[in-house]
Amino acid sequence: MADRKDPLKEKFHKKSSALRTEIRALVKEHGAKVVGDVTLGQVFGGARGIKTMMWETSELDAYDGIRFRGFTIPQLRDKLPTAPGGGEPLPEGLFWLMLTGDLPTKTQVKWLSKEWRRRGKIPKHVYDVLKKLPADTHPMTQFTIGITAMGTESVFDAKYAEGMNKKEYWDATYEDSMDLIARLPHLAAFIYSRAFGDGKKPKQDRTLDWAANYAHMMGFGDGEFQELMRLYLTIHADHEGGNASAHTAFLVNSTLANVYVSLASAINSLSGPLHGLANQEVIKWVFGMLDKLGTKTPTKAQIQKYVQETLDSGRVIPGYGHAVLRQPDPRFTAQRGFAERNIPNDELVNVIWKIFEVVPPELEKLGKVKNPWPNVDAHSGALLVHYGMNQYNYYTVLFGVSRALGVLSALCWSRALGQPLERPKSVTSDWIKAQIKEA
Repeated sequence: MADRKDPLKEKFHKKSSALRTEIRALVKEHGAKVVGDVTLGQVFGGARGIKTMMWETSELDAYDGIRFRGFTIPQLRDKLPTAPGGGEPLPEGLFWLMLTGDLPTKTQVKWLSKEWRRRGKIPKHVYDVLKKLPADTHPMTQFTIGITAMGTESVFDAKYAEGMNKKEYWDATYEDSMDLIARLPHLAAFIYSRAFGDGKKPKQDRTLDWAANYAHMMGFGDGEFQELMRLYLTIHADHEGGNASAHTAFLVNSTLANVYVSLASAINSLSGPLHGLANQEVIKWVFGMLDKLGTKTPTKAQIQKYVQETLDSGRVIPGYGHAVLRQPDPRFTAQRGFAERNIPNDELVNVIWKIFEVVPPELEKLGKVKNPWPNVDAHSGALLVHYGMNQYNYYTVLFGVSRALGVLSALCWSRALGQPLERPKSVTSDWIKAQIKEA
């Protein structure tokens, strides 16, 4: 593998080496500079907004939404290479951008698609491990077990055991990340087959790109659905480093654990209903509403009444609200744009659009909701249902396959920059009371 010419690795090494030198000089000169204040509300509120980590691949803006290396989602759709005859960005292009900071050419993206196809073979023992689980085990549980089982192939672990120089940590992390990303669609498609199909190992189409091949292996050969997967796997890829799944992976990887167990920890975090599992909760709530109303085409007045009943019962409206954003999530808008271009007359999609008109004003009436707007989860389920994927408990696996792109590119940067073991300081309630009393 070391003899193969890898233009992505060469570019990443050149960029990361330069930044590592720059950062070390910056910290040496300005390490004592105060860059933020911490409040008691942040200490008790899940460390929200405390600036304690560097994450190179993306940044979240309250109004523009996620920026990948400075590019918004609409800009990515315009600038990233697409499949022949397609209009949606290829996730390979986004990975190249996150890893290098440069927009890739079509040739570079074509090389990366081919490289991931080459690296995509999953060891037999991984399939054997999953076959020992009941077929109705939650897909996210199967997903994290499968990722962990692939860790036997870790280049990082093998080289570390041989006494690898710490300056080479990034190289082994890169190799593991490329292998893992290449294999994830195969693993996820097999889990889909076990849970909802014939249980056989899916066969790939070596002519297809990463996202389209994933769709193909799940049994969705429709070109429109493959376009949806290209968009879906692009817009879910990263969300800066402070979100639960990304931060979990960053923390675990800071111990020099390999990227397999690091990503598995992220997937475990993503499986919670306050994080990635929300996409499953949204579609369940929508269908629950339609069942209760007894119609597939509810009026806005009917939706408003059901929304109020949900709020009065002490529950939240799934898919609405965001810790940072202060306007509709651009990822929601991107999915709506896809629906407008391809399936504007779908009944369920039109229900989602009516909910979008109803929910924000209702939440604003509460007077305490900072962001009443839809997030990424509010729309994705309706698109998947249209194309026949109505297995809601699988949706977060799709999210996890995508999120690996951002997480693993960021972990490559973490190792390249030599970032240390993460070890924040905790305090007791007595310590806090003493500080307040002293003040």
